[in-house]
Amino acid sequence: MIEITDIEKIYRLGGETIRALDKVTLSIKEGEFTSVMGPSGSGKSTLMNILGLLDRFDSGKYLLNGKDVTGLSDSQLAGIRNKEIGFVFQSFNLMARMNVLENVMLPLVYAKVPYNERKERATEALEKVGLGDRLYHFTNEISGGQKQRVAIARAIVNRPSVLMADEPTGNLDSKTTEDIMRIFQDLNAEGTTIVMVTHEPEMAAYTKRIIHFRDGKIIEDEKVTPKKHSEAEVD
Repeated sequence: MIEITDIEKIYRLGGETIRALDKVTLSIKEGEFTSVMGPSGSGKSTLMNILGLLDRFDSGKYLLNGKDVTGLSDSQLAGIRNKEIGFVFQSFNLMARMNVLENVMLPLVYAKVPYNERKERATEALEKVGLGDRLYHFTNEISGGQKQRVAIARAIVNRPSVLMADEPTGNLDSKTTEDIMRIFQDLNAEGTTIVMVTHEPEMAAYTKRIIHFRDGKIIEDEKVTPKKHSEAEVD
C-alpha cells in the first residue's frame, strides 16, 4: 500500500542543514497497524506529513497503492489525499459552528457527494465510533474523548485506504486513551490500514508493528503482539 525508497527531506536554517529524513526506505502493507516512535526531532512527524501528502520530499520515490506520487502537482496530491487518506490529529480540528454530524459530513462536501448520501455515510461513521446519539450536539457540548471520536469518524467517512494518526491521544486521559485505541483496533480489525505517530510506548503497544526513528533514520522495525483493549464499554 505504502512504499517509499531513499526518501530525503532537508531543511536549511541559517547556515545549518538539518536532514529530517535521511534516505528512508519503508513498506507498509494493506491491513497493517503501525506505530512510528522516536524522540522530538527524530523525523517521525516529517515522515507522517510526507506519507500523508501534506509535505514534499527532496529526493527519493513514493508509491501509494501502486501509484507514483513523486512528481504530482499540488492539486493532484490534494485529490489523492481527499480520497485515499484520513487524518486524525491531537488537536481534533473540529468546526465549532457546526454540529457533530455536519463536521463529519464536511469531507464529503468537498468530494461533491450528494446530501442524502453524505448524511447517511456520516451517521454510519459516527455510529461506528459510538456517537450515534450525539449527531446534533455541538463541539462545546461534548467531552475531549468524544471530540476525538468525531475526528476519527470524519477521517473514515470518505472510506480512505489508510488512516494517519498524529499523537491522537496526546490531550486525553488514560481511560479515554484506551477508548480511542479500542476504536483504532476495531477499525484495523475491519481492514483499515493505520499509521500512528506517537512518543508513548503505552500507545505503541496497541499496534502490530513499531518503527523506531532517530536522527532521520529508522533504527529498529519490529513486529509485535498488540495489547488488547479492555472490554469495558466506551463512555
